[in-house]
Amino acid sequence: MNKKEAAFWQKFLSQTTIKNPQFGEAWSFGGTNELADELAKLVLNGTKTATASAKVEYEWGNEALPKANHHYDILLDGSGNPVAILMTTKVYMTKFCEVTPEHAYKEGEGDLTLKYWQQVHYDFWDKLFKDVYNKQIDIKNMAIVCEEFEVIYK
Repeated sequence: MNKKEAAFWQKFLSQTTIKNPQFGEAWSFGGTNELADELAKLVLNGTKTATASAKVEYEWGNEALPKANHHYDILLDGSGNPVAILMTTKVYMTKFCEVTPEHAYKEGEGDLTLKYWQQVHYDFWDKLFKDVYNKQIDIKNMAIVCEEFEVIYK
């Protein structure tokens, strides 16, 4: 945790009635600073209450899958500034091709449709897997980790 994140966390601790909240990590959405800013704004205005990630990335990074109601994370904007404390409230897995319209809507992006969600996420993962991991993945059938979250503090 850097100084900005620590100060934000301390401010949260001084104003919360939550007993002994466990810090998870600080992170931002998206692959660019601009996207991180855009998605952080959607979180702050209550439009974005869910996200999705590729399960295979957790496996490649030897990282644990997220858990619901486990810890509090700091959401960062594209400049690395803390903007909110989030709690993941629901985690489930599904295939890319089985993501529901309800989940796409909760992600709060674009026109809120499943069609938009599928196109944007397919393009994002296709580019990521090719450019960063140098791998080709069957995106339509890959496992997706779906999360729903709540803004606890901003």
